[in-house]
Amino acid sequence: MDNNQERQVLKAEKLLCKAMLESDTMTLDKLLSSDLVFTNHLGQILGKKDDLDAHESGLLNISSVTVDDQQIKLLQEGAVVWAKVTIQGDYDGHPANGTFRFTRVWQNTADDHWEVIAAHSSVVAV
Repeated sequence: MDNNQERQVLKAEKLLCKAMLESDTMTLDKLLSSDLVFTNHLGQILGKKDDLDAHESGLLNISSVTVDDQQIKLLQEGAVVWAKVTIQGDYDGHPANGTFRFTRVWQNTADDHWEVIAAHSSVVAV
């Protein structure tokens, strides 16, 4: 396993969490592929614009993200990351707290930039 690539993906994951917490749409714009397909825990298919709009409008407000049990599998031109994530926040003024399993597929672009091209989340049963 290429330790440099693994470090780059971990750095991108940390930037993604920080950007989500701060609703930093400029950073999210850089980290999310324009071809992003995200299946959320409700089974809804969302794209990059949906994610950015939710942060920009204040519809989604994340106050805390805790990542546990994170693992990375490097691929030829990308990586798959899966983790257990506890999120505190609200969506449209209603509490949106829970523990989720996330799987993200990161692609390494031609200019050596990492971006999420696919993601999936599910609720962890208590």
